[in-house]
Amino acid sequence: QVQLVESGGGLVQAGGSLRLSCAASGRTFSHLAMGWFRQAPGKERDFVAASSWGGTSTYYADSVKGRFTISRDNAKNTMYLQMISLKPEDTAVYYCAATLWGSGSRLMKMGGMDYWGKGTLVTVSS
Repeated sequence: QVQLVESGGGLVQAGGSLRLSCAASGRTFSHLAMGWFRQAPGKERDFVAASSWGGTSTYYADSVKGRFTISRDNAKNTMYLQMISLKPEDTAVYYCAATLWGSGSRLMKMGGMDYWGKGTLVTVSS
């Protein structure tokens, strides 16, 4: 079993920045593919970004390319999402997700992930 705990959410003005963290435990971190999804009020949960196991490949939703960067520190068992140039439409609960030995486009779908955190709220004011 993998446990995921997100942190770093909060209230920020449009154009500002935030860094989300996801601490993982329960499996060898480098064996985990990790990702971020988000769910805005009244909407479905959408893919944001992902990193293949080992961190060799990254994937981004078109809406965040150039603004968000996913990274991981295998020594700290932690994944990050650096968000810059935030927009009000980025407001959502951000969820960390993981799966063992994952890579490729399946990481961009909820069904491609096996483990989920409880989420952290990001609110971007205009």
